[in-house]
Amino acid sequence: MKISISGARGIYGKDLDLHEIYRLSCLFGSYLKKSKDKKIKCLVACDTRASGDIIKKIVKSSLMEQNIDVYDLNVAPTPIVFRESRKFDGSIIITASHNPFEWNGLKFIIDGRGIFEKELCELLSTQTMFPITSYGVSRNFLSNYENDILELIQKSKELNSYHNKRIGIDAGGGAASGYANNILKNIGHVVYDVNGNKGIFSRGPDPTVDDLLQLKSIVKSNDLDYGFAFDLDGDRLVVVNSNGEKLNSDITLLLCIANMLYNFQGKKFVTSIDTSISIQNFVKNHGCYLTYSKVGEANVVQKMIEKNANAGGEGSSAGFIMPNFNMCRDAILASVLISTINKKILKECFEISDNYSQIRTKIQIGSKLQKTILEKLYDEFKKDSTEINTLDGIKIIIDENSWILFRISNTEHVLRISVESTKSKINTLYRNVNKRIIKLHDQIK
Repeated sequence: MKISISGARGIYGKDLDLHEIYRLSCLFGSYLKKSKDKKIKCLVACDTRASGDIIKKIVKSSLMEQNIDVYDLNVAPTPIVFRESRKFDGSIIITASHNPFEWNGLKFIIDGRGIFEKELCELLSTQTMFPITSYGVSRNFLSNYENDILELIQKSKELNSYHNKRIGIDAGGGAASGYANNILKNIGHVVYDVNGNKGIFSRGPDPTVDDLLQLKSIVKSNDLDYGFAFDLDGDRLVVVNSNGEKLNSDITLLLCIANMLYNFQGKKFVTSIDTSISIQNFVKNHGCYLTYSKVGEANVVQKMIEKNANAGGEGSSAGFIMPNFNMCRDAILASVLISTINKKILKECFEISDNYSQIRTKIQIGSKLQKTILEKLYDEFKKDSTEINTLDGIKIIIDENSWILFRISNTEHVLRISVESTKSKINTLYRNVNKRIIKLHDQIK
């Protein structure tokens, strides 16, 4: 099992069993009660994994056992839970996001945002509060997210004039099924759904690694403007263009930031350290400011709060965050922003992003070897650098157009490797990096 600011994730029935779910839920409930001197209300929801329903029952009972009132949103995308969680003391989403189907997990929300690293440490060291003589109640809850996002778009006259696109939707049978369709229809788009909005698993849970053949086909055969694919909990978005080609995650984030910058007058932005140089250049070209954060949604949000940023996100996951609306990666909001972008902004974004190419990969590595391999990588690649950034892992900055990032994943037992350079250099750089990593890894196994 992996526990981080992204939540607790594991294979259901193995390292993530019902006892561990009960224990973590009790810890979260006790943490809320200690940090807030009042009757606690907690929102609970899940994605569409088969294990979600039984886990939700354990989560709800563990909270109610501590005299916490539970509001059940049933199946809902992560962005909707985050938006609604502003009305509650805390929330738990039962999801493993883009991880394989056999995984599940718990994502903890406080004050409308994910927990920060310090809060996670405090939560895990909390003593559960028993015995309690009274119990909480459970109530159903309905979201107002759809109305909220429509109101947001109506504030921009520019966005209101671009609501006539033809859009393909592939929610993969995940929690965004239905929600994304309704919102895009309500702002004036014509929507085609890959699986007829039936909520069945039509592909893998992570659209960033899936070929999305069905979505590509429906886009090309129906002459659509865009195709949008969501991960299982609806916080990651992959865009397919009118030619049936997948756009990379960095250009997806750039399109969102660009449309937000033009239409909501944003000036301050935060992106994770693994994000493309193209976004940094775009922001600076418009006289705006960009700050980097550690990877991880909560880390980006924490830096946004610190810098009073207007928007940003994670390039590696196309995770767009607009904190005044939602303090999480919001793929539904991203799909709305991209579907309403005008041709001038599109052209500018592609002209700047076409200068760069990224390769992201990962290798399995046990927790005992993580510190050692990072130290070896630092020594191995420092001679290639003009600058080394250790904000999160090791970022080797080679020149103004090229960098390499090594970091331990927040969600899996892997070392993540990100490489960016110009299109003429990226493959040579990546092959060199990969060869040296394999050699180092073999030496310390």
